[in-house]
Amino acid sequence: MAAIGSFSLLRNCAVTTRAFSNVRVSPRATSCFNSIKFLHPHHSQRSLFCTNAIHDEEASAKAAAASADSGAPTIFDKIIAKEIPSSIVYEDEKVLAFRDINPQAPVHVLVIPKARDGLTTLGKAEARHGEVLGQLLYAARIVAEKEGILDGFRVVINNGPGACQSVYHLHLHVLGGRQMKWPPG
Repeated sequence: MAAIGSFSLLRNCAVTTRAFSNVRVSPRATSCFNSIKFLHPHHSQRSLFCTNAIHDEEASAKAAAASADSGAPTIFDKIIAKEIPSSIVYEDEKVLAFRDINPQAPVHVLVIPKARDGLTTLGKAEARHGEVLGQLLYAARIVAEKEGILDGFRVVINNGPGACQSVYHLHLHVLGGRQMKWPPG
């Protein structure tokens, strides 16, 4: 029934629908218009996205930002303390690198400082953090070498809710194992 209502709504927007060659309704279709996905003739099925997922990611980032400076342990603090298991790729006295549980590339490793020391975001870095910031980048290079992607990898730092930072413990994403595109994001 929800799909019929959604298609009636689309029929009333004939100018908009002519721009699309295919309309797909999400399997969990509700009366919500956002559950309909559009496929342009030149785009693949892979290029489809659900606006609800984007808004959820943005909402999660904003919620995480609200408690960023609370001093409470982050999930990364719990991984450092070995309270939460992780697949460690590299570790030294100041840095820990482990596989992301939601990889966005064949190789997706997070590199974090073991001590937050006020580094919840890159935007909070001070001159006194210079050494650990350098160690994080050097660890990213070591990870790339260990993972066999030294000839092509990307290092990403999300800073704040506008960049959808979801954990307020500075971290680098080391991504590789596939051709990276430009521009990112």
